[in-house]
Amino acid sequence: MSIVWFIPVKEKDREVVQQKEAQEIKKEFLSSFSDYANEIPVKIEVQDQKEENWLISEQEEQGEPWISKEGVLYYPAGGFESLLYTSVGFYPSGKLVIERGKQQIAYEKEAIKWKEDVAYLPLQQVAEDLQYQVSWNRATNEVVLKGQGKSSLPKSYDSRKVGRVSPVRDQGIYGTCWAFGALGALESSLLPKENLQFATDHMSLHSGFHLTQEEGGEYNMAIAYLASWKGPVLEADDPYGDGYSPKYLAPVKHLEEAILLGSKDYDAIKRAVFLYGGVETNIFTSMKSAASWSQYYNSETNAYYFEGNLPPNHDVVIVGWDDQYPKENFLKTPPGDGAFLCKNSWGTAFGEDGYFYVSYYDSIIGTTNAVYTKIGDVDNFDYIYQTDELGWVGQLGYEKEDAWFSNVYTAKGEENLEAVAFYATMPNTSYEVYVVPKFYTEDSLQERKLMAKGKFEEAGYYTVRLEEAVPLTKGQRYAVVVKIHTPNATQPIAIEYARDIRTSTFDLSNGEGYFSLYGIDWTRAETEQNANVCLKAFTTKRKESFHDRE
Repeated sequence: MSIVWFIPVKEKDREVVQQKEAQEIKKEFLSSFSDYANEIPVKIEVQDQKEENWLISEQEEQGEPWISKEGVLYYPAGGFESLLYTSVGFYPSGKLVIERGKQQIAYEKEAIKWKEDVAYLPLQQVAEDLQYQVSWNRATNEVVLKGQGKSSLPKSYDSRKVGRVSPVRDQGIYGTCWAFGALGALESSLLPKENLQFATDHMSLHSGFHLTQEEGGEYNMAIAYLASWKGPVLEADDPYGDGYSPKYLAPVKHLEEAILLGSKDYDAIKRAVFLYGGVETNIFTSMKSAASWSQYYNSETNAYYFEGNLPPNHDVVIVGWDDQYPKENFLKTPPGDGAFLCKNSWGTAFGEDGYFYVSYYDSIIGTTNAVYTKIGDVDNFDYIYQTDELGWVGQLGYEKEDAWFSNVYTAKGEENLEAVAFYATMPNTSYEVYVVPKFYTEDSLQERKLMAKGKFEEAGYYTVRLEEAVPLTKGQRYAVVVKIHTPNATQPIAIEYARDIRTSTFDLSNGEGYFSLYGIDWTRAETEQNANVCLKAFTTKRKESFHDRE
């Protein structure tokens, strides 16, 4: 005889078991669903009444959306800048902050998923945090985000409050404001993730131009210095004002992109500050230091307003703005309210700990603007091929909007050609990049292969990655070719030449550049125009293969 024991199960325990079973079933379903769903491309439609040109780099690689085993749709964190018109900042602690308008939302590192070195956030959570309505059709992977048409930019913004400015410094007796302005903007673009201080001594003394520290400089010199991999170097390795600057310091970053914003385009300036960091610009001032006096500067309110027609003579960095900054704060009342918050290079004794406000109605502020939008690590490429170390000095063309240009180089070793870099001399420039793997004579330029194409919304310096790497062997002569279309331009090709005493250091002996109207008949730039073509090439070392050893 056997005895069977029946143990009564409480109703509450039965519910717990059922809930666990349901969770397991849901987990298995979502896991199976994610495998299926990740095979279907995610399509995202943003329905928002506000349309803005958000200055997003066309070459930025953000990664692709994906669905987790838990059924959560993840989107590249950096991609929210262009998707929802936000600013995305990474902090050393691992925290990520997204800003839009007056909203500032922090996501701790636990909420961030990493996949192939790309940070991802849950799309639905971020969209709802930014007050979007989310509709996701899981069968088709179509997502609709419905916004409220609010402006992406706040009425006022201060980069200091979010840790996106580097310390104020003092240029002293030298005319190095251009270097402080450029490097201050560059440092700001790396913050808050990376806090670096770059050497202004090195930029101002090793720019390649015929220039002393007393003579001053311009933003284009800074871009040329950075683009040619002369710098930036760390301030700790070349302290400012000590009378010595080492010649052979290696750069700690590689500039890949610098955008030149249109004159007085205040909306673009604000977006650039919000997205990337400080914007290098210039003003006219009769002041020379924190101890100076000016009829245009109110030292009690730290407010500056110049309405004359004198040329600019001092560089500063725009790091914020206030649309409602009172016009009464200026010594002479401008037509309306509003001012940019600017970082100066006269030490913390000037203004508000080194900062001051410049009226929107100032004659000069915002006429020339440079923002450093993409800075790579030094391992992005191994070698740079260039003939234009002074960068964009002048322009060349055929009195038409279209032109072709090319540079020929010789590979130094077993390498892969990965990218090229050149200037867009005006906004809305479209381009096609070609490669001639084996160059013998000018006729070889007809044997070109299309490797990339796109469009730049703004003028500037851009690096374009090829759709596939081109293998090169030591001693192999190759050519990179660009077809360019620049609306309203007559000379769309950027060139380097001896324009004045500052550019008299340019070297014509090391280049083989060509230009053409239709890409058929080519003219040698060095012999016919005494100029170098601004077109760089970048390669990486190729790992030795069995075939290479044979």
